[in-house]
Amino acid sequence: MNKVFIIGLPRTGTTSVCVALLDQGLKVAHTAYTQQTFALADVLADTPCYCDYRQLDALFPDSKFIYLTRNLTSWVPSMQMLLEKISKYLHPESHFNPIIKRCFKQTFQLETVSDPMSESHLSHCYELHQKSILNYFSDRSDLLNLDVSQADGLSILLRFLGQDGKPDLGFPRVNTGRMITAWHDIKHPNKISSSEHGPNRRKYFDFNQ
Repeated sequence: MNKVFIIGLPRTGTTSVCVALLDQGLKVAHTAYTQQTFALADVLADTPCYCDYRQLDALFPDSKFIYLTRNLTSWVPSMQMLLEKISKYLHPESHFNPIIKRCFKQTFQLETVSDPMSESHLSHCYELHQKSILNYFSDRSDLLNLDVSQADGLSILLRFLGQDGKPDLGFPRVNTGRMITAWHDIKHPNKISSSEHGPNRRKYFDFNQ
């Protein structure tokens, strides 16, 4: 196994999965913006993985992918809250992280619809992303579909990764409600920074430059 990519959209439980895997002996990065972060981490999640999974699949063969699902009735308002909080940073002229801006713009069509935060539009984006992933990974055994609200979700994930896990083991509840930065406060020796400096400094991969 090369890497583990968590490719569920934001607000599907990516932080909960990352926190749970820190204690499993895996190096974990929740979001990754440099080549060095990808080199150091065993598990990578959220931005840009949910957007760049095809390219990452080619770049890191024999990896495993975790697609996180969430009921739309709870995901849509959570996503609306996130977009409301960060919308000012996603403006084309802002100096916010360009990888985040690109992934949100591409996945949520922020500049092509009049109301990108409407329930109907976000539901469409979720379903389009889901369809694209299921089509891409059809007839493959390296994708796990998982809902973090499952009581035994963590046990299912650990078995998929070939690790032992206690029966009926679930995920911690992290980044709930209106929280969006819980990962920043996590202190753990297995936590990998999103912007690690390496031989290519803080450069991302060329396939999206």
